[in-house]
Amino acid sequence: MAYAFWHYTTAMHQVAHGSQTSQTPHVEGHFESSAVVRDIVIGLSDGLTVPFALAAGLSGAVASSHIVVLAGLAEIAAGSIAMGLGGYLAARGDAEHYVSERQREEREIIERTHDEEEEIYEIFEQYSVDRSSAYPVLAALKQNPTAWVDFMMRFELGLEKPAANRAVRSASTIAFSYIAGGLIPLLPYMIIDNNGEALKLSTIITLLALAIFGALKGKLVGTGWLRSAIQTTVIGGIAATVAYALARLLNASHV
Repeated sequence: MAYAFWHYTTAMHQVAHGSQTSQTPHVEGHFESSAVVRDIVIGLSDGLTVPFALAAGLSGAVASSHIVVLAGLAEIAAGSIAMGLGGYLAARGDAEHYVSERQREEREIIERTHDEEEEIYEIFEQYSVDRSSAYPVLAALKQNPTAWVDFMMRFELGLEKPAANRAVRSASTIAFSYIAGGLIPLLPYMIIDNNGEALKLSTIITLLALAIFGALKGKLVGTGWLRSAIQTTVIGGIAATVAYALARLLNASHV
């Protein structure tokens, strides 16, 4: 946010003073799809762990791989719908919250102009910018009420405008990621009749998938592929182990 604040206020300062630059614009490549990555992480991580735990738990209770596969597919279908719906409702809630807060800010710059001006100065004070230096930016913002509201939404409330159709895209991304993740631990049961051997292979490919997924995520967001791979594998492995242990415990209690 500090970079965005500097970039925004520098641009507004240039507008206020009518200054222009003849230099070639400097374009930086920043990763801007964090919301999509978050949805993929949510869908894939749950898709990899929950069906794996279900299949592992059933492996000790039934002898037929066919039953394990059917139960796993049913869980994937139900889980993807539930996760997708949750993502849709969460994104809709974020969008409605943004609209509500923006309407409030639009009213306040008209009805409580002085208070909003003071809030501008307070924002700049957080970055050690005094009132005299901040005044030209404030004056420029007052000439453009839409930009003023945009500034307050971003730097006072920390809210970014949700992308169009964000709710639908979030729901579909989470749902399809869940399906993709869920099919991985079930593959061994589709090709191997022995549940014990299928469980071993399922464990290996699930952990491998978690590692690959973590590495790709780390490379995309710039946190380091190795660190992200280890972190994702450990966390996913712990979650799968706990879920597997609970499933076996419940199976044992009904025997």
